[in-house]
Amino acid sequence: MFDFDTPVTYLTGIGPAKATVLQKEMGIFSANQLLNFFPHRYVDKSQFFKIRELVPNASEVQIKGVVVGIKEVQQKRGSRLVATFKDDTGTLELIWFRATKWLKSSIKINEPYVIYGKLNFFNGSFSMPHPEMELEEHYKKSLTTGLQALYPSTEKMSAKGFNHKVISKALEHLLKEAFPYIHETLSPEVLKELDLMSKKEALLNIHFPKSHELLAKAQKRLKFEEFFYIQMQLIRNKLIRKDKIKGYVFEHIGMYFNSFYQSGLKFDLTGAQKRVLKEIRADMATGAHMNRLLQGDVGAGKTIVALLTMLIALDNGFQTALLAPTEILATQHYQAITELLQGFGVTVQLLTGSTKTKVRREIHKTLEEGSLQILIGTHAILEDKVVFKNLGLAIIDEQHRFGVAQRSKMWMKNSLPPHILIMTATPIPRTLAMSAYGDLDVSVIDELPPGRKPVQTVHRFDSARLRVFKFMRDEIAKGRQVYVVYPLIEESEAMDYKDLQDGYESIQREFPLPDYRISIVHGKMKPDDKELEMQCFVKGETQIMVATTVIEVGVNVPNASVMIIESAERFGLSQLHQLRGRVGRGADQSYCILMSGVKLSNDSKTRLETMVRTSDGFEIAEVDLKLRGPGNLMGTQQSGVLNLKIADLVKDSKELHLARNTAVLVLQEDPNLALPKNKPIKQTYEQIHKRTSIWANIS
Repeated sequence: MFDFDTPVTYLTGIGPAKATVLQKEMGIFSANQLLNFFPHRYVDKSQFFKIRELVPNASEVQIKGVVVGIKEVQQKRGSRLVATFKDDTGTLELIWFRATKWLKSSIKINEPYVIYGKLNFFNGSFSMPHPEMELEEHYKKSLTTGLQALYPSTEKMSAKGFNHKVISKALEHLLKEAFPYIHETLSPEVLKELDLMSKKEALLNIHFPKSHELLAKAQKRLKFEEFFYIQMQLIRNKLIRKDKIKGYVFEHIGMYFNSFYQSGLKFDLTGAQKRVLKEIRADMATGAHMNRLLQGDVGAGKTIVALLTMLIALDNGFQTALLAPTEILATQHYQAITELLQGFGVTVQLLTGSTKTKVRREIHKTLEEGSLQILIGTHAILEDKVVFKNLGLAIIDEQHRFGVAQRSKMWMKNSLPPHILIMTATPIPRTLAMSAYGDLDVSVIDELPPGRKPVQTVHRFDSARLRVFKFMRDEIAKGRQVYVVYPLIEESEAMDYKDLQDGYESIQREFPLPDYRISIVHGKMKPDDKELEMQCFVKGETQIMVATTVIEVGVNVPNASVMIIESAERFGLSQLHQLRGRVGRGADQSYCILMSGVKLSNDSKTRLETMVRTSDGFEIAEVDLKLRGPGNLMGTQQSGVLNLKIADLVKDSKELHLARNTAVLVLQEDPNLALPKNKPIKQTYEQIHKRTSIWANIS
């Protein structure tokens, strides 16, 4: 019997020194982890060349022949080893500059070898420096095939001589030993239905593919399996949460909700807002715990939906909390909600890091008594001393900015966990939502309120700056306001500050007092100064706001109709889209001008072209996912779900959809995986779940 938990130290071809490198560099500790260390590309070695057929521009070639002579040649520093290699059509030189003594004693003269390497052509003859060499009799016995696997590596691995050949050899020994004991992880029904290769054959052909066709089948099988077990965990967690984790029952719709709905709303809800509200109401009335993700583009009206949800909690005698990632955003939510609830007898307070001690004490007291109904704030809400009498609903805005440990603190505020509504204005591509948020119920507000005009977006090079200044003057003359935003990249804060100051001074020259007034906001300012500048712009006392990305979220000025983004090539797509969402909030036509230098990378060009072409947040998110990859998008690396070994969320979306649909069908028929045919699925699921609980109940 083979033990798949055997430490790599004890595997043939590894040993203690190499094991240490593997553990530190690749996180590979066991035989099972090495089996699942997949190649990142393959070299085609299916073809053999004759020496006579070689041409000067040939790159890497494979030849059969014999070494007929070997000599050491002295040079200025040390020596080089030169061997004459011969086949039945000609000769070439093999050259080594390192490990010459060991090679000289180990190379066998007149024994058939298979060599592989890059050709050099000089003075009419060919040579091959540092070729890969294997005796032909060993080559024939090994699992090595025409397609040779190349594995991910690091500088430290290369320095220790730990190349793909060493990994291949270790895997060859491991597969020969472990092959009879590799268990199937999918049911016979799934394998047959989807025409998938067995687990044994897939592992053999991913490391030692016998053909391109078998490699493709092995990749398909292993990608499907990786997605399938992620989906199984997410979907089962969702089912368990709905079945086992109890939530407060909000079955009553009363005075707070009805009176606000009838007289507090100044406009009709869109069809999408009504649909989402219905989904939320249904969730909170069941007695199961709600864990819902609310997606909606900038300006889609998520705040109103959140407020109406809060009023349902109030009608049922519960308190609510709204958690925002920044003080600016928390303050904006507080101002918007207190304004909307004026005259409705609801108590609302704001708690942030800069809340004065006296106010903070009052908040703590009224929260514990239950007389404070809605608390809006930042991470300050998560502190242990913030105690609610009966928290029934927690709304988390832009939740990817909070760690899982932080979010879990919201659960600890009560005996039963509060219902959770997560809001994001960063549209999440469907593939990412299915993997990173697959355990959540998802609602999407996919239409903008009536009367909103799409923001017109253009890209201008720095050489067009005078035309842009003229456009700013024209818009200000119409009574509008303008944002000018500079990038803020933490590693070069000094440089960014200089950019902002230089830009501010040039705008002051173009827009002098007393005709124009300018606000400036950046991260180095004191909160009070920042707030003063913001308020001047909000009240229309200044016409231009020069800022860093602190205004990415949280500033709502319907009269601002122009967003100018300086050095737009330095921003990510998601950030550009968020910034553009600061304008277009009123009835006037709004504009976004992307300023950049002439030298642009291909990715920068793609980002700017995408922004000009579309305002659809979901399309923008898909492009962003392709450019940046899932690990960087929305900080999903904190979840641990997306640490994929072979599958790729962008390239393999078809396999992801297939895996999710299959997991849903399996669990619909057999929720506890109790049927005999699902025994391999249950065993594998339990092993994975024990080894890596990839998802907590906290979204």
